[in-house]
Amino acid sequence: MPSEIRMTQHLDPRSPWVISTHDLGKRPGTMRQMTLALPAPEDLGVDMIGVPKDAEVELDLRFEAVMEGVLVSGTARAPLAGECARCLDPMSSDIEVDLQELFFYSDEDASEDDSLLDGELLDLEPTFRDAVVLALPLSPVCREDCEGLCTECGVKLAEAGDDHRHEVIDARWASLQGLISDKDNDQEK
Repeated sequence: MPSEIRMTQHLDPRSPWVISTHDLGKRPGTMRQMTLALPAPEDLGVDMIGVPKDAEVELDLRFEAVMEGVLVSGTARAPLAGECARCLDPMSSDIEVDLQELFFYSDEDASEDDSLLDGELLDLEPTFRDAVVLALPLSPVCREDCEGLCTECGVKLAEAGDDHRHEVIDARWASLQGLISDKDNDQEK
């Protein structure tokens, strides 16, 4: 059976997320450390929270040449913006994720899902995107003790006070409510 040939798009060396590994050569054991500040890519998040487009992402990275390719490891820090899943207030915070990816020199060493070098260039954006999206909370909260909204009227429970209540009548008994008059209530006293 013929082996599949992976179609690769050539990377744009002007893209901020594309890094040259020229100085590493293909000499296993060579290493370089970099600290970068890059603009966040667009559409990086989940429904309730994400990294704002063009926000500054701080990267502390280590590039190591190994036999199969270039191993990139380090950390990335980025700001987050979104809304609380309980009270819907706007919120912001930061996220820090660990990155580690092996970029292979050739298709022969890599499987279908592995990252490849394009000549001497590698693209860090997919690695960063995967790490951030997997680390994001699906239901972010502004505070761990956020009470959220009242399910009946939608008011914020933190602002409503302890006496906030709604009289809930079971629909099955609602028609009986009209059978009791105020006069009957007075006789029971």
